[in-house]
Amino acid sequence: MATNENLPPNVIKQLAKELKNLDETPPEGIKVGINDDDFSTIFADIEGPAGTPYENGIFRMKLILSHDFPHSPPKGYFLTKIFHPNIATNGEICVNTLKKDWNPSLGLRHVLLVVRCLLIEPFPESALNEQAGKMLLENYEEYARHARLYTGIHALKPKPKFKTGAISESTTALNVDQTNKVVGDSAGIQLQPPLASRGVASGPEQAVAPPTEMAGPAATTAAGVSMVPKKDAGVAVGLLTAKNLVAEKKKMDARKKSLKRL
Repeated sequence: MATNENLPPNVIKQLAKELKNLDETPPEGIKVGINDDDFSTIFADIEGPAGTPYENGIFRMKLILSHDFPHSPPKGYFLTKIFHPNIATNGEICVNTLKKDWNPSLGLRHVLLVVRCLLIEPFPESALNEQAGKMLLENYEEYARHARLYTGIHALKPKPKFKTGAISESTTALNVDQTNKVVGDSAGIQLQPPLASRGVASGPEQAVAPPTEMAGPAATTAAGVSMVPKKDAGVAVGLLTAKNLVAEKKKMDARKKSLKRL
């Protein structure tokens, strides 16, 4: 297994600096994996560029550095299956930057950007996948259909991106007690029936106290508010009316007796 021991100390130092920079400020659509114990193999995930048949897919690739890097170019391979003229069925990448146009001054960032640009603009004239190259030249729609099919089947799916300030999870947004009264949401607002619907004055001087233990069909709160069940309200009113009539009749009888004495 390759290790940093296969690379010269000065190269290891330069690679460590480059990889740190790629991690802190990654190129658009590219994420590099870092293994501090082995700089000779660089892994990267490349997002399929928008507007291409590779859109909505993530493709994993690797760069293999030889012991005489950077004097010789790295070898690039796609680990994710992809239908592309310049990428062989075994994943090997064919691009001039990694061959005749290689320059020791070129860094890893430049190489990775070139590979991603290859997904935007293939070069069918130097195809490693002859079927893809021929299809691209003769029937782009058919080529794009094949490439999208491979993307849908083999490419990794990007993780959803959430905007900051998003609504919190619904399971923690509201808490409901056993009386079906919402006691608090994510904003700390208590949702209760209006005071008027409970027969309680809503003025600032009126304090609402919890109901006392019911001693019969009706009870009163600590604030003196009558707590009569709705279903007994009609009966209570009828009883009060009957009592009033009896009292009035007794008063009338007493007055009549007084008049007779006179």
